[in-house]
Amino acid sequence: MKYLIAGLGNIGAEYENTRHNIGFKVLDAFAKASSAVFNSDRYASVAQIKYRGNQVTLIKPSTFMNLSGKAVSYWMKQEKIPLENIIICVDDLALPFGSIRIRANGSEAGHNGLKNITELLGTQNYARLRFGIGNQFAKGAQVNFVLGKWSAEELEVINTRTELTTNALFSFITDGIQRTMNAYNGK
Repeated sequence: MKYLIAGLGNIGAEYENTRHNIGFKVLDAFAKASSAVFNSDRYASVAQIKYRGNQVTLIKPSTFMNLSGKAVSYWMKQEKIPLENIIICVDDLALPFGSIRIRANGSEAGHNGLKNITELLGTQNYARLRFGIGNQFAKGAQVNFVLGKWSAEELEVINTRTELTTNALFSFITDGIQRTMNAYNGK
C-alpha cells in the first residue's frame, strides 16, 4: 500500500517555529522517528519511508499554505496514492493548545490550506490530523497570533505532543482512520 502524509506550513526562515507551521513540525517529528530525510523536490520537501511493508511519502509543501493543494494533488498523482490513504497535518485555532483531533473528512473550518486542497482534489473526503494551537488573541489579531512564534514553554509541550502525533500517523498507516480516531482523539 502507498500513503501520503502532508504537513502544512509556510516556507522561509520568517515562518519557522510559528503556530501556522505546526504541520511542518509534526512531519519533522515523524520523519525523525522514521530516520527519513527531506529533500527538495517538485512543489515540496519530500521524504520516502517504508513502514511495515507500506510505502509512505511525506511532503512539506513549498507552495506556501494557501496553495498547498498543488503539492498534495501532484504527489498523489505522481505516487498513485488513493484518496483514502492520505492524511493532512494542520493547525487548528478551534482546538485547545496541544490537543489533536483526527477526522476521516470534514470542512475546512476557514483554513486556507485545506480550502485549496479541497478545491484541487474536488472533495472534502480526505483525512486530517488537526493540532490545536489555541485562540488566545485579541479581536482582530488572529493573523498575528497564527503567524506568531511559539514560546519556549509552548515548544516543550509541542515536543511531547508531536510524539503522540507520530504514533497516530503510524497507526493511520497500519490500523486505518477509524481505529486511529478511536485510539487518539481525546488524548
